[in-house]
Amino acid sequence: MTQELQDLARRSLAAVWHPCTQMARAAQLPPLAIARGEGAWLHDVEGRRYFDANSSWWVNLLGHSDAPLLDAIKRQLDTLPHVMLAGCTHEPAVRLAERLSARTGGRLGHCFFGSDGASAVEIALKMSFHSWRNRGADARREFVCLKNGYHGETIGALAVTDVQIFRDAYDPLLMRAHIVAAPDARLGNEAPALAAMRALLEARGDRIAAVIVEPLVQGAAGMVMYGPAYLKGLRELTREFGVHLIVDEIAMGCGRTGTFFAYEQAQSEDWPDFILLSKGITGGTLPLSIVLTTDAVFEAFWSEDVARGFLHSHSYTGNPLACAAANAVLDRFDAGLLASIGEQAALLGKAFAPLARDNRVQHLRQRGMVLSFDVANPGERFSERFHLAARRHELLIRPIGASVYVMPPYLITADTAPWLAAAVAATLDDVA
Repeated sequence: MTQELQDLARRSLAAVWHPCTQMARAAQLPPLAIARGEGAWLHDVEGRRYFDANSSWWVNLLGHSDAPLLDAIKRQLDTLPHVMLAGCTHEPAVRLAERLSARTGGRLGHCFFGSDGASAVEIALKMSFHSWRNRGADARREFVCLKNGYHGETIGALAVTDVQIFRDAYDPLLMRAHIVAAPDARLGNEAPALAAMRALLEARGDRIAAVIVEPLVQGAAGMVMYGPAYLKGLRELTREFGVHLIVDEIAMGCGRTGTFFAYEQAQSEDWPDFILLSKGITGGTLPLSIVLTTDAVFEAFWSEDVARGFLHSHSYTGNPLACAAANAVLDRFDAGLLASIGEQAALLGKAFAPLARDNRVQHLRQRGMVLSFDVANPGERFSERFHLAARRHELLIRPIGASVYVMPPYLITADTAPWLAAAVAATLDDVA
């Protein structure tokens, strides 16, 4: 390690409290000092490069320093960096809301802007509860989430998160949500999971405001995947019992599963009551989240009474720079990005297919541009060991427990895919 890298790591450990990090451990394994990014690659201060296999926490869709995306932000910066959205409006926010609504066929025609994924979850929970109260259904104040589901780490979002390492320390602060069995294609339990949801709704449906779900892939659970039939069945159940359905597409929206909204794969004309977007919507440039909802929810707040309005805000709501970035991302989808995503997903699947024959690998699985497998007998600190070993193979990757996954930028080529598979396999050889 050079003196420059040592100095930056030392300063970071002294001044920066890193997320999802035990700082005592970080003192022994200093953070990697990144200087710049270009395409799918990150470069450290010593000039070494690393393929960003996890898209920098799933946000980087188009690659680092994408020129059209940066140009859109720069153009907006020259005209209007920010204005409050209370009492004002601006073209980037209006255009973004209209375009996202159009992608739902107008069924979710109202967009509320937040700052990040957890804030979008909080907004949707509050909006669901408040809309029921405005309609006189005060008893509907309970929420349902799935076992091992993840929806963020603020107090409200943690209440509907069932990843114990995140919520245990704060459990005394949390409201009580109903936790129902989750579908998992590895277990073939989609029908029992729906039956468990039906049983709860039959017992408590008149007191439940909403069910919240990650569509097709439960990310923080270790990329647990399930089929679209569960989503369609869940929408039918929530409709039958008059309960809101919140589809959290924060991680899996924007094409990750092969369609712009993962929910589209349910092939249901009955859209959910809420769809949440964040992460990839700005291509890894600026923080933004969006809650899309229906006319019915919106109209529940329509009143001359201020107290019946939706009382939620933050200073940077609908920031024009972030909205300009999101519009630039949508421009790429309008230009045919989804077709390319399908081709790239096929390349990934072909390149990683030989791992299915490796006796250390279990449950090799893929949904669009998300590919994962579990490691048998991983040993202690597997995730940390794998992460460190991968750096030696020019790979930046962070397993979730014993689940290794790749969720790369949409820059996979016929050359990149086999290289990435070989790097993952070489890292596995080093640590397993």
